[in-house]
Amino acid sequence: MSAETDLTELEFTVNGFVSRTPSETYEAVADPASLSRYFTTAGAVGRLEAGTTVHWDFADFPGAFPVGVLEAVPGERIVISWGGEAGVVSAGEATRVSFEFRPVDDGARAEVRITEQSWTLTRAGAQAAFGNCMGWTGFLAALKVWLEHGVVLREGFYK
Repeated sequence: MSAETDLTELEFTVNGFVSRTPSETYEAVADPASLSRYFTTAGAVGRLEAGTTVHWDFADFPGAFPVGVLEAVPGERIVISWGGEAGVVSAGEATRVSFEFRPVDDGARAEVRITEQSWTLTRAGAQAAFGNCMGWTGFLAALKVWLEHGVVLREGFYK
């Protein structure tokens, strides 16, 4: 059997290194005040804690997005689920996004790995997955420059 026949849905992983500890980096994602500074340009409401639903709003994509928090292990991992359109995502019409915070250099730095999955094997699913891949890559860059230099990278980036 070829790898192509084994493929049932699309997923991607992006990663980057941040010169902060995994705990500091985790907090910059989990804390809505921090997340609102560098990512959710119109604000985040609710801390990323397992079993909660929070809301992310973007000035360049108006309308708050509900985000379900499936798992939150401080300093290590956050797993969320957020919406999609029928025919674009497969698992219950939501994608699953995992953030992993891995210690590097004896814990002085963090490798951040973001995996999003559940996109359908359709043209629309691929376009949505590629768009979100670009978005999460931008998120990593914005996270890094915010934590390391206090620079807001996202504002005006997409529109």
